[in-house]
Amino acid sequence: MLAKRAGQIDSSGIRKVFDLGQKLKNPINLSIGQPDFDLPPELKNEAKKWIDAGFSGYTVTQGTQELRDKIREKYRKQGIEFEEIMITCGVSGGLVLAAMVLFEQGDEVLIPDPYFVMYKHLVTLMGATPVYIDTYPHFRLNAEQLRGRVTSRTKALMLNSPANPTGISLTEAEQKEIADFAARHDLLVIFDEIYESFNYDHPHANIARFYPNTLILHGFSKSHAMTGWRLGFAAGPREIVNEMIKIQQYSFVCAPSIAQKMGVAALDLPPTKYTASYRRKRDIVYEGLKERFNVVKPNGAFYIFPEAPGRDGDEFAKKAIENNVLVIPGSVFSEKKTHFRISFAADDDVLRKGVEILNSLA
Repeated sequence: MLAKRAGQIDSSGIRKVFDLGQKLKNPINLSIGQPDFDLPPELKNEAKKWIDAGFSGYTVTQGTQELRDKIREKYRKQGIEFEEIMITCGVSGGLVLAAMVLFEQGDEVLIPDPYFVMYKHLVTLMGATPVYIDTYPHFRLNAEQLRGRVTSRTKALMLNSPANPTGISLTEAEQKEIADFAARHDLLVIFDEIYESFNYDHPHANIARFYPNTLILHGFSKSHAMTGWRLGFAAGPREIVNEMIKIQQYSFVCAPSIAQKMGVAALDLPPTKYTASYRRKRDIVYEGLKERFNVVKPNGAFYIFPEAPGRDGDEFAKKAIENNVLVIPGSVFSEKKTHFRISFAADDDVLRKGVEILNSLA
């Protein structure tokens, strides 16, 4: 009865950990990939205003002109001009639409490993082949790693910076080198910058400044704690975005109307107000783990990706959960199982308790 494609992918390992967490009493939760701060009061008030105004119907499929213009203005200030912009149901919705219009049987897609869990499975779901670029042990991508991996079937490179699960943020110089490589091979770059606000050691860099054949995927879930409001956007070549709009007509229809109004207000709120506190959380976890674990200091997002004792992240994550600490095994995000992911989007005291237990297990 079921289509074969449904059996080609497994349920997310993150969801499995969440299910386990439901059975624990007051777990130390270092697994959640969402901010631990509340929706800003300005956005709560904006939502209430438009709920009271009855703004609850459909919008046009591509999203309100008001929000799209505001996004265009944001990028113009960075020196980037996009041919087309659409509003999506979160970055996840944008990824689904992009995969549907771009990938098919026989295509190959370059994916740096470790990767965000959706990339691999969406490429596979569309019948295309993921080509993994091993970035261990430092998790930084450069042109040298990409050489020899491009074939006549290579369609795109998927890039995430700052990255989930490693917390690595690529510098402007690194992205320019990757852009030059992509240009030589006429590759589309799909650039997921949902963690743009969380850069701790250098300014955020956007590869679209150097390479116009880039599809940007972004949203409001991490920067403004709007995870449940499902608001994102895609910006890039008109030919690609227009096809995504067409597919959205027959799938998501449009992003939530009230969330789009909130998005306009959110773009006037500086998301960097939380950067300092997350830099502190990063330091609590990194400094707490570095003596017992082989770990790369993250310079972005709110994740850290330590190597597990014995290089078995699956077993170590299981042990941590047995000791009431929720972490995600690295095999969820990689073709290897040597590491595990910690989210430090949690209260400082929770982080310190978690670090203490993880060190005792090590």
